Amino acid sequence: MSTSKINLQIITPEKIAYKDKADQITLPTEDGEITVMANHIPLISTMKHGELIIKNDGKEIPMAVCNGFIEVRGNCIIIMTDIAERVEEIDEQKAEEAKKKAKDLLKEKDRMSDVAFADATALLEKSLARIRVARKRERR
Repeated sequence: MSTSKINLQIITPEKIAYKDKADQITLPTEDGEITVMANHIPLISTMKHGELIIKNDGKEIPMAVCNGFIEVRGNCIIIMTDIAERVEEIDEQKAEEAKKKAKDLLKEKDRMSDVAFADATALLEKSLARIRVARKRERR
């Protein structure tokens, strides 16, 4: 097994959610889930909502992410995403409330502007990502 580490930086509009070394990162892309390890081929991809898992020194750091971009160059990965929240930062009750609100809004899609529809869809995706990560970790 290689002892090389990856320099990982996860950036959201509000904060730098993670900046450290990692052994590997598993994340949801538009083409499916991928795992990036040291010495990965160069890659630029879009990311969709779901769970991102950072593995480092035998520990896992799960995060809910929603839409964004990933760039892999050498042993450096930069991820820019709308949200990146560690499982302990997720308030599942608030996420459930946001999901319900988004679903209620989307019932009125025929009367919504394109922008309002996109906002409601984004709210639903973010809340579903948060709920999925929180529930998956509760079962462990």
